[in-house]
Amino acid sequence: MNSIIVNSDGFLLFNGKKYKCAIGKNGISNSKQEGDDTTPEGSYKIRKIYYRSDRLKKPDSPFVTEELKKSDGWCDDPSDPKYNQFVSLPYLASHEELWREDNLYDIIVVLGYNDSPPVPGKGSAIFVHIARPDYLPTAGCITLARDDLLEILRNCRKDTEVVIGNKMGL
Repeated sequence: MNSIIVNSDGFLLFNGKKYKCAIGKNGISNSKQEGDDTTPEGSYKIRKIYYRSDRLKKPDSPFVTEELKKSDGWCDDPSDPKYNQFVSLPYLASHEELWREDNLYDIIVVLGYNDSPPVPGKGSAIFVHIARPDYLPTAGCITLARDDLLEILRNCRKDTEVVIGNKMGL
């Protein structure tokens, strides 16, 4: 397996190459909770990729990849039955809109965190997506430069996992 390794030093390692990244503003946690601004420690499968076809061509990767639509969202309401799941908008419960004006969600890599089944309050919408130009910390996602993310996806295998931990020797 060729793992994508993420730790708290602002870098990600994949196939022997270091990439600048950002993680949750409160670092990495082994007890992630909704709204705590941490990135969950552990090893996670890549479930699916979404992308904005009006802004880029379909990313080359071995994973299921779908075009985003303006009506796409992700439920982040722990009391809702669709918690930590893709939803169609409009949606009554609290949610994130995946079709954004900025470019952060032009590529969304959905990680298999708290999804089998989702545990209310344990955290939702842990994605790998495009970083802000200044690599500001996130609410829990992992972010990279667009070209770096595309390069990584191109070199993934079907069994590639994202491994997140503190002090992993990058």
